[in-house]
Amino acid sequence: MKNKWEDVSEMIDYSKGGIISKVIEKNDISDVTLFCMSKETEISTHTSTKAGYVYVVEGNGIFNLEGEEIHIKPGILIFMSANAKHSLSAKEDTSFILILNKI
Repeated sequence: MKNKWEDVSEMIDYSKGGIISKVIEKNDISDVTLFCMSKETEISTHTSTKAGYVYVVEGNGIFNLEGEEIHIKPGILIFMSANAKHSLSAKEDTSFILILNKI
């Protein structure tokens, strides 16, 4: 991160029918990435070797975590343990911050 703070709302950008990711910070402790998913896009089921958090900034959709459907909207915070199966489907333009812990 260039500054001690970032205005995430100014970083949000959607591509028609696609997903954009922007690295906010990457260091020895964590990776912080902003994801911007266009309406009706999906991230298929996958896992991460790192535990982390998803914080929804705007939009809505369905976050599937280990078979549980979580209806996402702005302000939702989701904890994921390492190797948890998860996927996401955006019903409208949706942005979220993913924080993965390296330690």
